[in-house]
Amino acid sequence: MLLQGQDYFVRAPDTPLDFQERMYQAGLVEEEPGDPVPCVVVLSRATDMEMNGLSLALAERDVRMVRIDADRCVGVPLTVHADTPLIEFHRWLLRPVLIWRRHFDMAAVPVDPATVYGAYVREQWQAVGDWLTARDDWEQVNTGRSRGLDRLTQLQGAASVGLRVPRTSVTTMPGRSRPGGAQCIVKAVGHHMLEPEPGALRGLFPQPLDIRRTGRDAREPAPVVVQQHLDADEELRVFVVGERAIGFRVHKLDPAQLWVDPESVAVEPVEVPEELVEPLLRLCRRWELDVAGFDLLRVAGAWVFLEVNVNSDWRWFEQRADCEEVSAAVHDWVCSRFDELVVSATVGEWGSW
Repeated sequence: MLLQGQDYFVRAPDTPLDFQERMYQAGLVEEEPGDPVPCVVVLSRATDMEMNGLSLALAERDVRMVRIDADRCVGVPLTVHADTPLIEFHRWLLRPVLIWRRHFDMAAVPVDPATVYGAYVREQWQAVGDWLTARDDWEQVNTGRSRGLDRLTQLQGAASVGLRVPRTSVTTMPGRSRPGGAQCIVKAVGHHMLEPEPGALRGLFPQPLDIRRTGRDAREPAPVVVQQHLDADEELRVFVVGERAIGFRVHKLDPAQLWVDPESVAVEPVEVPEELVEPLLRLCRRWELDVAGFDLLRVAGAWVFLEVNVNSDWRWFEQRADCEEVSAAVHDWVCSRFDELVVSATVGEWGSW
């Protein structure tokens, strides 16, 4: 069902736009030999514009950042030491202090997974990426616990802090499911994007449930989410950064419009309602999220939780709303956390590197 009528396609380029990477690779940064340089490590992909912005902001504050991108990782000169918190990246010896895993998906690795070589490369990078983001000798932005935070687990958690959630079922027979009665929509259980070949992304967006197309007894090849449709008075995207909540009101006609016709979506900055701030902060503490984006609806005066985006891409919302409040908050938070971790290290620990 979700593959029908989905003609959204975008090709994600692997051209690096990271400011620090370009400056260091071009030899435009004056370097002196000495102790390993404390740094922020980002695992993502080349098109992660949020991290391109962070790289520039950190450079302005003299904080080193390095990127390991899934779509550019094959053959990258990297050595990670298992017995000491050091990495060798290209020609630099670095001491990761903070690591942020975002869009580091194996589907983006430019190999053919149907070959032995491709399966091998993806398996190795999956294992190393998991290990890098699970080590306890450096800190993380959003812990490993949040990576298993699927949409269904999110609904259960949101209900436990007093937020309303839509009636939901997961089924291979959507024609027989109508949680909450009346209208329903069908969603993917997993990602909203498919990447059947590296760099080629296809949409998998919510659709109205129409049993005339599927038949009551038709079976899907994989489970889908069938969810109660709610007529909303208002839709919010709320970004939580540390202890701050930053809100945007979103005006759109249907759930898929954000992707298929983004120019027609209106976004404006708004104050986050007081009754929402504490539940969202509680969820972030429970799920160990430092930076996250929440989607919510106001229905008949009550707030309904839809989902939380752990990668929390915020630049599109800022561009539509003509503000940079989330970017500034993220940059400040990362720099503050980095400084805290560097300062908290003892002279003996730093000297031993």
